[in-house]
Amino acid sequence: MKKILRFSRFSLRDLLVAAAPTIVLIVGVCLLAYWLVDPAPPRTVRLATGQDNSAYAEFGKKYAAALAAHGVKVTLVPSAGSGENLRLLKEGQADIAFMQSGTTNEEVAEQEGLSSLGSLFVEPLWLFLRERKDHPPITRLSQLKGLKINFGPEGAGAPRLFRQVLELNGIEKQQVRRYSLANTPATVELLAGRIDGLVFTSAPEAPLIQMLLQTPGIKLFNFHQAEAYGRKLPFLTHVMLPRGIVDLGRDLPASNFDLIAPTATLVARENLHPALVDLFVQAAASIHGGSGWFAQQGQFPSAKYSEIPVHPEAAKFYKSGPPLLQRYMTFWLANFLDRMWVVVVALGALLLPLSKVVPPLYVWRIRSRVYRWYGQLRAVEQAVEAATPEDRLPVYAAQLQRLNEIEELVNQVSIPLSFADGLYGLRSHIQFVRKRIEFLLGEAGGGAAAAEVAPAVSAA
Repeated sequence: MKKILRFSRFSLRDLLVAAAPTIVLIVGVCLLAYWLVDPAPPRTVRLATGQDNSAYAEFGKKYAAALAAHGVKVTLVPSAGSGENLRLLKEGQADIAFMQSGTTNEEVAEQEGLSSLGSLFVEPLWLFLRERKDHPPITRLSQLKGLKINFGPEGAGAPRLFRQVLELNGIEKQQVRRYSLANTPATVELLAGRIDGLVFTSAPEAPLIQMLLQTPGIKLFNFHQAEAYGRKLPFLTHVMLPRGIVDLGRDLPASNFDLIAPTATLVARENLHPALVDLFVQAAASIHGGSGWFAQQGQFPSAKYSEIPVHPEAAKFYKSGPPLLQRYMTFWLANFLDRMWVVVVALGALLLPLSKVVPPLYVWRIRSRVYRWYGQLRAVEQAVEAATPEDRLPVYAAQLQRLNEIEELVNQVSIPLSFADGLYGLRSHIQFVRKRIEFLLGEAGGGAAAAEVAPAVSAA
């Protein structure tokens, strides 16, 4: 007889087999839910920025670095500025972009499926003019008539804004000799004396702004009527460039300057994944949340100062801060749990009834190893009972031999010790049937046959 070398109180294999349908069902539900719930956020996103050496370009690099820390690649898409960024968003060539207030309005934004992630910073209208000998300083825009002024390339925000400013002053576009160079070539032309002035709309962090503010012979125009411009064009605000803010030691600038400024806004397409909205807004808080030349600590980013409706996810951030899960775990894990919480609840409701099914299946599987032998035991009894007087002796002997074979196989059955009572019960029942057959065999005069079978039992 084959020996059972190891005894156990519990059968892990049988439990796994019993629980297999439940496990398969749970895995199937999870996979189905994973594809049906909101898809995972993409690993790449396109951000439309601006011209080289512009504030938009510099901030774009900071956003790319911030999101790279969370495993999201930001592809920077250079452009002429706000106007072109709006076109890129409309045409689906960018997912998110920097835009200047006044570039679009609420009606257009709704038609194009655009939403604001918040205003980021003010970007003043900088009008830099070359000093001209034998000419009085320019203090009014009407003095620009006949001068060569670079408005900036089409697609940027500055040309449109400066045209509006000139119209408010009654200056026709043909009265100013307009150029449409990009910022860097225009700066070269100004320093070379080939144009008289140039216009930017940019945050002061832009390298060209910093350079021109410190260049001898280049003067910044002072918008003394800044408050009036803000009343005429509601998307403009009055900001002041404080004396000495550029360089306190050299007292640059030597006086306060009044400037007019639209607000830079982060605008996204409606199909931008909500999780990426959260990431961009959190990055904006880190990049723009400090104090600056024109902003107090914590003033930006903000849901204010934007004509475009604020994205619901961004609005939640400005009201309550970052999502709860992202405060304590990585972005991707928090996003996964946030998307799958419905599945977790559903599985909780599903596991409760299923947990009541697995234990009975486990018990049935273990006990079936014992119960299935009773069918063969019953077949032996039926064969004995059906034997005719003429062939009783060979039938009894054959069934006794069959009973020995059954017992040999039963002795090789391995079950947990907690179910051993069933196995020992089966063996006692086999012994009971054997004694009955031996008794019948003895009555039929087959004692010798019974004696021949008995040694086989002893050997077993």
